[in-house]
Amino acid sequence: MSKHHNYNQDASYKDTNNAQEINDESEIMDNVPEAAEEGDDETTEQELSDELQQIDALAKQLAEEKVKLEKEKKEYLFLMAEFDNFRKRTLKEKSEIIRNAAESAMKGLLPIVDDFERGLDAVKNATDPEAVKEGMQLIYNKLIKYLESNGVKAIESTGTDFDPEMHEAIAMVPVDDESQKGKVIDTPTKGYTINGDKVLRYAKVAVGQ
Repeated sequence: MSKHHNYNQDASYKDTNNAQEINDESEIMDNVPEAAEEGDDETTEQELSDELQQIDALAKQLAEEKVKLEKEKKEYLFLMAEFDNFRKRTLKEKSEIIRNAAESAMKGLLPIVDDFERGLDAVKNATDPEAVKEGMQLIYNKLIKYLESNGVKAIESTGTDFDPEMHEAIAMVPVDDESQKGKVIDTPTKGYTINGDKVLRYAKVAVGQ
């Protein structure tokens, strides 16, 4: 009888222990979602913190770029103003050079004009045509020398091959000699170059055909 009673006590003890274990497991399971939710909250806060740091970094970079852009804009405007001043100064200097060159050229012609005037006065009372011719030749030579000193030279024309770079054909002249075809037969108006290769005036010529 006593053995049977002990058995029942043991069974009751086991049932009590089993119930306690089940309750403990339930408490553990109840706590698991709460722990997971706390972990999610920590992750969200970390991501938010990272995003805020990125936004702050981008805002700082944008501010730096604005400062740099403003600086470059000021430098650009300064350079544009400098270039405009340089352009105006260059145009002014170029205009002065041209004006001074023209003044110098005109001044150099004045002595020749003086010679012409003296020659015209001499012609009024001249009785010797040869003396007049000699005086005119001297003035002409002086003028040609002055032109050459300023880089102006006559273009060789009559007897040379027609050159469209130097000559302007105003007439075609029939020729019997085959060697004269394509050559300049006559030069009604002389042409001139300046500074060696630039045509100042094309020579007006008659060409053999």
